[in-house]
Amino acid sequence: MQTIIITGPSGSGKTYLSKKISCLLDNCIIISTDSYYKDDILIKLFSKFKYDLYDRIISIRKIEILKTIDSIYKRKKEVLFYKYNFKNKISTKSFRNIEIYNLNRFLIVEGIFAHRLGLNYRETINIVCREEKNICYQRRLIRDQLLRGRNSNEINNKFTRSWNLYHQNSRLYINNNNIISLNLNDLVSFNKLIEFIKKNWYVKSQGKI
Repeated sequence: MQTIIITGPSGSGKTYLSKKISCLLDNCIIISTDSYYKDDILIKLFSKFKYDLYDRIISIRKIEILKTIDSIYKRKKEVLFYKYNFKNKISTKSFRNIEIYNLNRFLIVEGIFAHRLGLNYRETINIVCREEKNICYQRRLIRDQLLRGRNSNEINNKFTRSWNLYHQNSRLYINNNNIISLNLNDLVSFNKLIEFIKKNWYVKSQGKI
């Protein structure tokens, strides 16, 4: 199985890209770090006083994400996944049967924390979504209002800090690993990316890497 990491600042198109790749490649499993936000009383309390708490690694269930990834690689019959509701800030968990283990070829881990999980990123395909700041802001404004029940003032307060935190925390990952930087509007680069993923998986499946 080949692991694909998709990261980028808020609103850069990570979730969209992961779904698009999944549609074009056979037998993908997607893990979104957004699904693993904590919902304990301390996190809820701190979030009322600190606008950027949910843009910090402390806000997610990192250990649980790693357990989910480990279960997938060990081909367990049932895998525990989490789901986070942004409107009521409640996390739920459920076991999922992965029926086609022997056919699964790609695990996609996407989100602003995908590059901060302590994985061996020299063994993964590392994609960074790049987009202009104002476009990311407009995407987040629409998404957060419709899907996360936030008002424009709250989004304004969060976005710039979120943007700065991501770029601050991604420098080490970008500098120390092979990175594919992709703008979703660049169709040529996207098609090259799909071919690269297929070729990389084929070589790996033949035991050559």
